[in-house]
Amino acid sequence: MDLDLLVLGSGPSGQRAAVQGAKLGKRVAVVERRERVGGVSIHSGTIPSKTLREAVFEALAGRPLDAADPLNPQANDAAATRYLRDRTLRVVSAEAAVVREQLRRNNVGMLYGEASFSGPHSVAVKGEDGTKTYTAERIVIAVGTVPARPADVSFDDRTVIDSDGILRLEHRPRTMTVVGAGVIGVEYASMMAALGVKVTLVDGRADLLPFLDREIAEALQFLLRRRGVTFRREEEVTAVERRDGGAVTELRSGKRILTETVLYAAGRQGATGALGLEHAGLAADARGRIDVGEDFRTAVPHIFAVGDVAGPPGLAAIAYEQGRIATLHAFDQPATVLPGLVPTGVYAIPEIGMVGSTEEQLTEAAVPYVVGLARWSELARGLMTGDEDGILKLLIDPEDGTLLGVHVLGTTAADLVHIGQALMGRPGALDFLLAAVFNYPTFAESYKVAALDAQNRIRLGG
Repeated sequence: MDLDLLVLGSGPSGQRAAVQGAKLGKRVAVVERRERVGGVSIHSGTIPSKTLREAVFEALAGRPLDAADPLNPQANDAAATRYLRDRTLRVVSAEAAVVREQLRRNNVGMLYGEASFSGPHSVAVKGEDGTKTYTAERIVIAVGTVPARPADVSFDDRTVIDSDGILRLEHRPRTMTVVGAGVIGVEYASMMAALGVKVTLVDGRADLLPFLDREIAEALQFLLRRRGVTFRREEEVTAVERRDGGAVTELRSGKRILTETVLYAAGRQGATGALGLEHAGLAADARGRIDVGEDFRTAVPHIFAVGDVAGPPGLAAIAYEQGRIATLHAFDQPATVLPGLVPTGVYAIPEIGMVGSTEEQLTEAAVPYVVGLARWSELARGLMTGDEDGILKLLIDPEDGTLLGVHVLGTTAADLVHIGQALMGRPGALDFLLAAVFNYPTFAESYKVAALDAQNRIRLGG
């Protein structure tokens, strides 16, 4: 065999799988396209979308604007688009360089090209210099996903686009229809609305982001409406027709929505179509995903699948751990299991962070709880930054002070949630927060405010 471990894909899960293999002293290589080191996460997913979000948010927060900043009234659309694209490319390039250097430092070989199985232990890599075949004792599939494109929708990457295409827009549209109110759809809808685009958000579900605590979801919806987002919920798109200057989105209810751009954010598809899985004795499901066990082993014992291609939850933070754990299992090393308590971040404007149970889940399970609330309008830091809409919500067991859920909406929400994560499930968490001293003025002191609110409610009987 040429290698002990061959990893297909260099995104978060593939990167960590390869590095873990190298640290075990194994001969390891990664297959990736030359211009895509770092995978989907760096080039068209997490990093560019969150960079765009930060650029928009900074402008909204009142930082100094130059003539090319996106919210400057004097900036033309072309200048604004160049500003956002250049900033995104700088971050993407820097992050890709970090991944490339980490793989080099750990003596992980890079094989550039398109990978496809030619047998259970062999992979053909089609590169600039032709096709070469490599054999490996163990293989990790970490190819990630691509935006799902319904077959009956005519994408042109200018008027009708997906979440990859939005990063390549050459101008800021005046109006946009976003099809799909999942995390990606909500994030981009909020960014576009913040840029002054009139957004219509269409989704078949009754609730916005149903995994969120309902109070937080309702607050998010209110803030998006205030920024001009129109919601069309419990609606099904039946057709999208391109025309000069835009496209018409037709709904089953008979509504027709005319906008300059239509963004489809209706899920993602495993990027397994060209892998030739059948040559390895594997098959993907209808969404291109590969079934795995708890150790990320596929139906073929020496082949593992990790990251988004292995199915939900589709989080980069989880993917890193999946890659590491899969490699440890592959070489029969002791391995931890993924924690059951994982924080979630929604990088909309405003930002959301959550960990643990929602009010709805606790109510359904008949678990007693009290709510502790802190509002950014009560915090000096909130007033300083101009974010007076934020909320921190704690769900606490009134008997022993255990923290059952943390839900944050507002500036730094995805960071703040980790304070709660560290205290989750531990009796006495409420007492700890009541006794703790937080820097002032900070958003972190919202934990103290919310804890005091919860204590008052407990004293008053809930």
